[in-house]
Amino acid sequence: MTELRPLLIANALCVSAMMAFVAVVGPLVRALGLAEWHGGLAVTLAGVLWMLLARPWGRASDRYGRKPILLLSMGGFALAYLLLAVVLDIALYLSLGVVVTVTLLSLSRSLIGAFYAAVPPASAALIADRFPRETRTSAMASLGAANAIGMVLGPLLGGMLASWSLTLPLYMAAVLPLLAVVLLWRFLPATEPRSAASAAPPRLFDPRLRLPLASALLAMGTVVTAQTCIGFFALDRLNLDGASAARVAGSAMACVGVMLIAVQVAVMRFRSVAPEVWLTSGALVAATGFGAVTQVSASLGLIVSYGIAAAGMGLVFPAFQALAANAVSATEQGHAAGSVSAVQGLAIVIAPLASAALYGMNPTLPYGVCAVLLLVLALSGGLAMRRRFSG
Repeated sequence: MTELRPLLIANALCVSAMMAFVAVVGPLVRALGLAEWHGGLAVTLAGVLWMLLARPWGRASDRYGRKPILLLSMGGFALAYLLLAVVLDIALYLSLGVVVTVTLLSLSRSLIGAFYAAVPPASAALIADRFPRETRTSAMASLGAANAIGMVLGPLLGGMLASWSLTLPLYMAAVLPLLAVVLLWRFLPATEPRSAASAAPPRLFDPRLRLPLASALLAMGTVVTAQTCIGFFALDRLNLDGASAARVAGSAMACVGVMLIAVQVAVMRFRSVAPEVWLTSGALVAATGFGAVTQVSASLGLIVSYGIAAAGMGLVFPAFQALAANAVSATEQGHAAGSVSAVQGLAIVIAPLASAALYGMNPTLPYGVCAVLLLVLALSGGLAMRRRFSG
């Protein structure tokens, strides 16, 4: 898979840039004198635009080629991050007022989401173009591993740079996609359009895409739920103080990142395994991890449970990407990948609200609901696997 190396490195750089904001959003909101919901608003708006624009970006990659869309979107991504850094620098040193600051923060963060929305579908579609259906799951796992590396490095680098300046991580985040642009421009081979402008795109709820879209929605929803609830769970269920809860949450999320990388690297080596097999087994493993969280009473148990859940997700994510790619023709790959990315964006928008509501009823309830939904997904994957091998 050496031909994918420029694409994988570029994706890791862009995910690192996206995740760098996570490390500084809380301190920045406090330093600007804003309320917590102002930061949440900016993040939510970025998710909404990601959800709305993923399909059009994917369709554009079908019409104009993967490489031009990747270069355009990553360039815009870098400029939007630079705008965010400059805006927040000005707001920190000048009194712009709450309304102006929140508006500029939300606008610049929304532009980041709008441009980044093109990267996942165009990248997944490019992999689908280059690999036959028998080995797509393995190739998609390489993309997932690269993204997981970015998930780990982004907050780590952002936290380190924030000790010098709260906006320095944002300037770094603007440089990273620029590096990705140079890398892809120099080393990624040219790509040809896959469909004509007049070709009818598949519908969002195309029957061929039902299982991969449902899988993407559930998988991303459970991941966001785990991210949203862990800090509160460590405080309320494990009875830790704030500093200890933060350390446990950080350790658990680091474990998640390591497991996602390790499992998807392992999937890369099993090139002939059908995606339905990975989907079913991954959903079962992840359900076990989420179910285990409902029973933990110590920090180590929480970290281990999160690791088990992440191992399952490492199987699920490349599986639904491959299922979507295998379900459509060569001229529909970008749109199918855009549909998958769109429902993931939907999960990012709704899962924090849903998980917070469930957590208010009982701290274990979000994890229990996730476990049940993953068992349903495993059953659906098992039925699809049975149809595949019996037909």
